[in-house]
Amino acid sequence: MPRPFRFGVNLLQSTTAGEWRAKCRRAEELGYDVILVPDHLGMPAPFPALVAAAEATDRPRLGTFVLNAGFWNPALLAREVATTDALTDGRLELGLGTGYVEAEHVSAGLPWGSPGERVDHLRHTIEELDRLLGSDEFQPRPVQQPGVPLLVGANGDRMLRLTAEHADIAAFTGARTLPGGMLQPITAEELDERVARYEELAAGRKEPAELNLLLQVVVVTDDRSAAVQEWLPRIPHLSEEQVLQLPIVLVGTLKEIVDQVRAQRERYGISYLTVLEPNMEVFAPVIDALRGE
Repeated sequence: MPRPFRFGVNLLQSTTAGEWRAKCRRAEELGYDVILVPDHLGMPAPFPALVAAAEATDRPRLGTFVLNAGFWNPALLAREVATTDALTDGRLELGLGTGYVEAEHVSAGLPWGSPGERVDHLRHTIEELDRLLGSDEFQPRPVQQPGVPLLVGANGDRMLRLTAEHADIAAFTGARTLPGGMLQPITAEELDERVARYEELAAGRKEPAELNLLLQVVVVTDDRSAAVQEWLPRIPHLSEEQVLQLPIVLVGTLKEIVDQVRAQRERYGISYLTVLEPNMEVFAPVIDALRGE
């Protein structure tokens, strides 16, 4: 049996306290299972934003999507995680990644490091969190036991191995990072290969992880071709048909999008989908159509 669908929304825009709570309540009303926040300079600070989201809502889980490990000292992060889990009544899901925007590290006065060094730091962070939060002596204590669910965002082989070893949720980025922090979408066939590689690395797990994908584009339309014309110049190595088949792009009528989501779960095993805040309202009918599946 396929894993049931879950749907998350990544909230990006800073607001007043009242506007933030209203936005979180709206996400809950629309049926989102998880309210998420990123970890970028210029966007809301993750942990206070999640505590405020918990105060405004009752049902959704609350997560980071994803923390930039280079911003965090593991011991201080463990304190933040445990406190936030307690203040959200055990609704926290911790998302971690290496970070991909060098300019943010420069602005913060933090070292950037090579790709290998960033993966090493993420591994160290995960292992220290396991050690600290798993210790009865560590204070404060998280509510969730045996621990706060961990999501890791990955694409490369080393990151997929780390995800297979530690993550409860394997989040596929659906893109590769280019020099300068630009993201280049990977094709449906490339995602096939990445998921297959992850499954190979995760073959020895006791419990299978939930698989996640961040959707970049959601457009409900009767004219799929017209809807993607503005993006073609930005990804000239892909044809129009390849763009329409990108796993991170949902374009079509409501029925076509719903069918595509079902097909992607069948093809990749991905049951947990995340949309960006600008797509929160437009994706809601898809949630309604798939609720309970």
